[in-house]
Formats: sequence, structure tokens, C-alpha cells
Amino acid sequence: MPHSILEVNGLRKSFGSTEVLKGVDLTVASQELVFVIGPSGSGKSTLLRCCNRLEDTSGGSIRFNGQDITEPGVDVNQLRRQIGMVFQSFNLYPHLPALGNITLALRKSVGQSADEAEKRARAALDRVGLSDKADAYPGELSGGQQQRVAIARALALEPKILLMDEPTSALDPELVGSVLEVIRELKASGVTMIVVSHEMHFAREAADRVVFIDHGEIVEEGPPSQIFGAPEHERTRAFLQRILQS
Repeated sequence: MPHSILEVNGLRKSFGSTEVLKGVDLTVASQELVFVIGPSGSGKSTLLRCCNRLEDTSGGSIRFNGQDITEPGVDVNQLRRQIGMVFQSFNLYPHLPALGNITLALRKSVGQSADEAEKRARAALDRVGLSDKADAYPGELSGGQQQRVAIARALALEPKILLMDEPTSALDPELVGSVLEVIRELKASGVTMIVVSHEMHFAREAADRVVFIDHGEIVEEGPPSQIFGAPEHERTRAFLQRILQS
């Protein structure tokens, strides 16, 4: 039985008087692919950002490999090397080629030499099927290719878990498949992932577990066959009916 790598207990997050997360409990096992689904504004992205400490929490705890990462004194930079993050907007440096975008992170945050960083960056590009684009600048790449470079940049740091926030939402429909294929291959190679996404058909096919969040609460979670085939809650049924018809 794989051990749990991330344990979220009673997580709360407020922005001013608005409570966005209302006591979320979530455990993720090593090598598990968890899809988080729910309406816009339900707290999905905030959950990921709290797990990466991009947002401070308002209450509860987040344990990563047994350590409560919400406590004072946690080395956030070291933590983010182990909890990788991929955003919907790529966040690549336009003045650096694909290889440079990846080696910069390795040299700045890991302190690798130029040779070490390049070797690891090329291996990461190879993993996402872009070894031939090492010298291409972001402006020369399609949106799908840019997102795969962003995934390679996160992978090069060899994180213990990868968080993906709507990784395909900024892409043209014909480019989505290439990014989903990378996610499928990462799962096959044992990478632990939490993916926030509206790609329901992919979630049904590839996820180990699907978590439905609405109004800052986990309404329901379970294997895709249960969530998509026989959801227990009316809120889940209504959401899926609405999104699968759109």
C-alpha cells in the first residue's frame, strides 16, 4: 500500500471576510493521480496554492512527508522544490529558450553547475517529448509546447508531488491532447499528481481518484467510476450534467 505523501486536515482559507476553503480534508498517496473538479470559484486553485505555500492558510494543517508545512520556520523555497507547480499561464521567460527556462530554475534554486543543469534539463525536455525544441524561444512554440516546457521545468527539480492548476485551460482544443498525453505518461512513470481541470473525459479515463469541490468544501470523492457513473450527491450530479453538456 503506497504511503500518504500529502495530508490536508481541516484546511481553511479566507480572503478578507470571504471564506474560500471551509475545512478541507484530503489525503494523497504516493504515485496517485488525483483530479480535483468543481465550479469556478469553488476553491480548487486556492487549495493547490495553499499546498505549495503560495498562499498562507487561515486554519488547519498540511502535512507533507510527515512535516506540517504550515508551521513557522518552514523553508518555503526548499519545499517548492519538492512540491512542483504547473500553472495555466505557462509563466515562461520570453527572453530565454526552452532549455534556459529550465536550467535557470536548477541553477538558482538547486545550485547546480551549468553542465549539470543542462544535462537534467535536456532529460526533462525528453520526458515531455520536446528534446528537439531545446533552443526554441517561447514565442516560437505553440501553447501546448509551452505548457510542456513548463511541466519539464517543474519535473527537472525532481519534486515528490506535482500540482497542476488548469494545465490545459489556456490552450486551443487541438493542443490539449499533447499535454494530457504527458500527464498520462508521468502517471505511468509513478509521478504523484494533483490536477485541477475541466477535462472530464480524461479524468474519467486516467485518474485514480476524483474529488469534487463546491463552495470551499469537498462534497464527494472516489474512483472515477463512482463519481462519473453513480455520484451520491445532487450537487455532484448537477455539476457533471452541466459541464458534460457544454
